[in-house]
Amino acid sequence: MSAVAPILEKALDGERITDDEGVALLESRDLVPIGRAANQIRCRLHDPTRVTFIIDRNLNYTNVCVTDCDFCAFYRRPGERGEAYLLPKPVIFKKIEETLALGGTGLLMQGGHHPDLGIEYYEDLFRSIKQRYRIHLHALSPPEVQHISRRSKLTIPETLTRLRDAGLDSIPGGGGEVLVDRVRDIIAPKKTKTAAWLNVMRQAHRLGTSTTATMMYGHVETLAERIEHMRRIRDLQDETGGFRAFFSWTFQSDGNRLSAKVPREAMPTSFDYLLTQAVSRIYLDNMPHIGSSWVTQGKKIGQVALGFGADDLGSVMIEENVVSAAGTTHRTSAEELAHLIRAIGKTPVQRDTLYRDVKVWN
Repeated sequence: MSAVAPILEKALDGERITDDEGVALLESRDLVPIGRAANQIRCRLHDPTRVTFIIDRNLNYTNVCVTDCDFCAFYRRPGERGEAYLLPKPVIFKKIEETLALGGTGLLMQGGHHPDLGIEYYEDLFRSIKQRYRIHLHALSPPEVQHISRRSKLTIPETLTRLRDAGLDSIPGGGGEVLVDRVRDIIAPKKTKTAAWLNVMRQAHRLGTSTTATMMYGHVETLAERIEHMRRIRDLQDETGGFRAFFSWTFQSDGNRLSAKVPREAMPTSFDYLLTQAVSRIYLDNMPHIGSSWVTQGKKIGQVALGFGADDLGSVMIEENVVSAAGTTHRTSAEELAHLIRAIGKTPVQRDTLYRDVKVWN
């Protein structure tokens, strides 16, 4: 009997696996049985004949940032000539109109930690958007919220309440990276610490604002630290129930300083990606949805990942700047995502940000 078989049997019987068992699954490299179990769990949670995706835009309103994360090739320091930007409202409005014209329902809006932008900027921008367009604002990662609160001398609940009242609908899980401070001190020492990231999410959930959770791995973390990250997400989900989905993706190594700290042979492969995603579906027993990351893995592996615990193919991503700045530039369309889903015998379903059906593709 495989060493992982008792762990998988436990999970399939509906029991919660421990951290040690999660690490054992990652260490085992038994991709096929782990993937099979993850898919069985996925099929119990969601209609096995359907796979969802969303049409939205990843709008990066500014690349100005004072955080200097080693893994980021997107940001520019304040005043950096020629390349630092803050999008004016007319440009943002045009991008929203393009999104709506393509059948989009959501705007994923994130940016750098701009030293000059206080909460009034975001309130004005969000209200201006909501006055003009019917679109879901999925915006501002926890580090951005923390930056705004500090810049504006407000508490986190005060900041979130004002943003919500101005039009913020939900919060993405960006800036999570790996929620272990040993790792964060290496890759992003100026950025939000683990407890602070979790607290932003906790306070958002208490206000009725749902969020997603993410993990960016495959750099300086250990396998045990990947599971520790998942445990922190699972514990908070037990407490609040406010996460609706978990997305994980691998570190992209081009154009950033962190790549010098990660040996080439240690860079995660597609095998590592599929295994980690499958384990996340098994370990995160209280997470509604697991999304596949075709943006970092490519469309073929993104499609394969739908048999390894994912029920969602993520976003068409009309625009994407952060991952592409690190050298990964996969592109797609709603028609192509629908084709990828049909090719594995499933029905493509366009969803909105809150996982409500928008359109069933025939």
